[in-house]
Parts: sequence; structure tokens; C-alpha cells
Amino acid sequence: MPATETTTMSKKPATRARPAKAVAAAAPAAGFTVRHYCQGIGDCHLLTFKKAVGKPFRMLIDCGVHVSITGGPALVADIVADINKETGGKIDILVVTHEHWDHVSGFLTAKDLFKDFVVGDVWMAWTENPADAEAAELDKFKGQALSALQGVGQKLDGMQGLSSYMAGVRDGLQSVLGFQFGAAGERVRSARDAAAKLSQKPSPTYFEPGGPPVSIDVLPNLRVYVLGPPRDKAALRLEEKASEMFPLASGGPFARALASGLKMNEAADAGYVDELSPFERNVGTPLSAALNGDKGSDPAIDAGAYVRKHYAGPVSAAAATEDRDQSWRRIDADWMGIAADLALQLDRGVNNTSLVLAFEFIDSGRVFLFPGDAQIGNWLSWKDLKWPVGPGTVTSADLLARTVYLKVAHHGSQNATPQKQGFDLLTSADLSAFIPTNKVDAVKVRWGEMPYDGILTALETKTKGRVIRADDPWLADKNGKPAFASPSGSIQAVRSSPRDAARGPGGLWVEVDLV
Repeated sequence: MPATETTTMSKKPATRARPAKAVAAAAPAAGFTVRHYCQGIGDCHLLTFKKAVGKPFRMLIDCGVHVSITGGPALVADIVADINKETGGKIDILVVTHEHWDHVSGFLTAKDLFKDFVVGDVWMAWTENPADAEAAELDKFKGQALSALQGVGQKLDGMQGLSSYMAGVRDGLQSVLGFQFGAAGERVRSARDAAAKLSQKPSPTYFEPGGPPVSIDVLPNLRVYVLGPPRDKAALRLEEKASEMFPLASGGPFARALASGLKMNEAADAGYVDELSPFERNVGTPLSAALNGDKGSDPAIDAGAYVRKHYAGPVSAAAATEDRDQSWRRIDADWMGIAADLALQLDRGVNNTSLVLAFEFIDSGRVFLFPGDAQIGNWLSWKDLKWPVGPGTVTSADLLARTVYLKVAHHGSQNATPQKQGFDLLTSADLSAFIPTNKVDAVKVRWGEMPYDGILTALETKTKGRVIRADDPWLADKNGKPAFASPSGSIQAVRSSPRDAARGPGGLWVEVDLV
């Protein structure tokens, strides 16, 4: 299309002159239906498009729940059963946005329910392609980082008397590792691979930004734009500073440092000689032994009592009344503090590998954005994207300006939607949004600002109140309705289904007709 038509697409089609004789009302503009499942911390979205002839076209985006959700596998089983009932077990395209447990767990925990589904194709990001050299390098980094974090988590779990900071690091690691493992310790990779195997094709279809938009033969009025994930390592936010720009395959400096420290500690615990020690092997007492009450090699000094009194702190309430608590001096676990930085790097990096899709209806020019859990680095990488469409181009800024529906990224967290390169570009008066989150569940895993108040406020303003959350109270009511009226903006109708009473309060899904 000519460049001048790119801006024209942002406007509503011109109103046609009515004939003198009354005629039947025109059919509504092309649209589709989204059934958002409300499992708390997790994503699962069933998109239903209207084909010109034949049965509806179904696209399922993710299916998972965070490991912290009580009864999560049973809840996902209910969701999969509902999907089967709604679709007859036929999914034309399954989209797996990224490799986090709360997006893919269902493909493993409910694999017996999924095994009879007919899935035409599976879409994944280039980062999941085993034949891609850069993806393989990224995968090695994730493996090295995850192994180091597991080791630190296990060591901290077995330590007592941790400082408040290190206790926070321990708790934070448990939270991050919850994205990588299930309740029984399954790897998230197993769930992702189970999803890939559902495809009737030999392998998934992998996507990256650039090139023409994706077309689907049976949906000629639809274009699909791939915005992320980026190829750039800096955009993935896997390295923080230029001085840390080591090859990803080696695990990065934090992972290597932690792995080396863990090996040294394991060797010391096993009785091996520390070649870097300034003292002979028979001099001194290992800290772990002193903390366990060992008196040490010098009979004149009770090393264990000395350490407890002057370093480790009192071991009982009675001792606390006699001696000043010196546990604040402890630094034996502090070397593992960099695990917090590595955990953040891993979590942010995997979120930034999210496959980001924008659906555009050609006749209206309206766009519907599904960014997975894309965080800031992914969003910022869209800035210079352009797609050839006919003789012209479409830019990412144009797509965002025409976006009328947003599946909010990463459960509405603070670092998942930028202001200048995100909210400020979402300028459509018809914008509406859905946030897959549950505040109570987020608090349980110490995410006190998910969803983030600033993002909620911005969304409420931009959408004129057309925001639906997975934990909205009205979803638990069979006849519940949102506070906003429908039709309004891009939302033509809203329906919901309360959860089975035996599964607890809340809604199982909320469904919106979009145009």
C-alpha cells in the first residue's frame, strides 16, 4: 500500500451515503472473540475468528498457571476441559509465547487431556528453535544460570540465622524458580516440548520480527505482525553493563561466580584441601563445624562457643539475655547475594523472549495486541520496526496508535509496559484491556505491586474504565457485569462463567466480543 495509506488506516472508514429507501442494518465490522481464563497468575487465551465459510478458526495462546497457586493443576484441567468443550478439541494454531511455567504448565500437567486435541500448527519465537545458533547460545545461558540458582537456593534453604537481606534473596529465588519448575520439580522445558509435540506439523513454526506480516489463508481480512522477541542481547536485557558482555553460552559472570563458589563450598564440606587457604589444614576450624558445636583443633579454645558468642549469635533465648546478639556480623552467606541479580537477569531475559503478536483487521485497520510477558527491553526493540505491506510500510508506532485492545503484559507488573514507548503510543479512543492477574495470589508470592498502581491508573484513564482483571469480583457472579457499559470502545459484549464452587471463588473465564 502507498505510504499515505498507512496513516489512513488509523481512521474509521468513511460513512457511506444512505439510500432514500430504508434498508437492513449493515453487518458489524469484522471482529473476533477472546475467552480469557482466570487462573490467577497465569495466561491462557482462546481466540475465535470467523471464517467466511465453515467452522470457526481457533487460536490458543498459552495455557499455564504459576506453581504458587493452590490447586493449580486441577484448575488448569478444568480450563483444558472447557477449551475442549468449546472447540471440539480442534485448535488451528497454538501459540506458545515463552518458556515460563505460568504460560506452559498445562501442556504437561494436563497432557492426558491435550493428547486427543487436533492442533494444526504451533507458533513459537525464534528463541525456542533448537536449530538457531543464537537460540542455542541463549539456552545454554539459561541452563547455566538455572543450575547456579538451584544450587544457591538449596544452600540457603539449609542455612539458619540468615540476615534479613539474605532471607529476602532466598525467598526471591523461590519465586523465580517457580517460573522454571512445577510443584513436583518438572522442568519448564518439558512442558514447552509437550506443547510443541501437539502440532500436526513435523516441528513448530518459529517467528522473529521483520519481513512481511503473516497471512492466514482462511482469514483473508487478517494480518499478523510479529513485534518480538528481538535478536539484540541488550534488548533482551541479559547483560547489564558493557563490562559484563561475556558470551551467553558461558552463563555470564554471575552464574560462573556462583557456580565456582558452590563448588568450593562443596569441596570444603567434603574435607578437601582449600589450596588458597593461608593456613595449614590442621589449623583452624571450618565455619560449618563451629556452627554445629565443634570445639576446634585447639583444646584451649572452644571455637564453637567463640563463634556463636561473637559472630553467629545466641542459640537460645537464655543465651540472648546473657550475651549481646552479634549475628549482625555474619557474612558467610553474603557471597551468594549476587544470586538476586542473576535471578532478575534470568527472569527478565526469559520474559523478553516473549513472542509478541499484533492482529490487524484489514478492512477497519484496528489492531489487537498480545505481548505475552514482554518486558521493557522487548518493547523498546519495536521502535524501528517496519513491515512491507503492498508498496508501502507499516511501523510499530502506527500499530500501537491503532491498537484497540491490549492483553496487558506480565500481569500488569511495573517493568512490563513502558510509558514513552508503550502507553504514550496507545492513543486510540476505543482502547480496552485485560489483565491476567490476581492481587491476592501476587501478595502470597511477595509481588506486592502486581498489578502496579501506576499502570492501572494509566489504563483506567486511557480506556475510560474498560479494563477487565482476572480477579474482578463480578466474575464470581453468574449474572455479574463489569462497571463499564457494553458495547463500548472495542468491546461489543462481555460474558463470564463462574468457577465450580468446589474449586473455590472466582470466575473460570471471561469472554469478550471485540471489533
